Amino acid sequence: MILVSLFLFAPRLPAQAASSAAIRAFDDVKNTAKDYSGQSLLKSEFGDAKLAGANFSGADLRGAVFNGAVLTNANLQGVNLSDGIAYLSDFAGADLSNAILDSVMLLKSNFRGATVTGADFSSALLDRDQVLQLCESASGVNPVTGVDTRESLSCP
Repeated sequence: MILVSLFLFAPRLPAQAASSAAIRAFDDVKNTAKDYSGQSLLKSEFGDAKLAGANFSGADLRGAVFNGAVLTNANLQGVNLSDGIAYLSDFAGADLSNAILDSVMLLKSNFRGATVTGADFSSALLDRDQVLQLCESASGVNPVTGVDTRESLSCP
């Protein structure tokens, strides 16, 4: 009875939206030389982040979102970005060697000059012109998944 009374007379606070504790927002990242190497960044959000030259090597980025992010010359070697989204992002000159990009949505992103040796793009969603551009330099086999990069891109 006492607990019910306390609940009924407790001050009412306005409801606030909450996000999952698993999601960490990085929308205001301004430093262009961040080091996220080897970190667990599951379902992190990097919306419109300026991450040119950032080091994500070996990071667990499953389910992460990079919409509109600038990742030029970033080190993404060996990352796992499975089930992530990188719509309208700039990966020009980025190193995606041995990255796992299974089921990632990468539409309208730029990969000019990116290194994709050993990257696994299985079930990734890419624009046809992106695939053709990536196939020009695609080679190798992903050391974790055993998937051939050219096969994962369905290169002609």
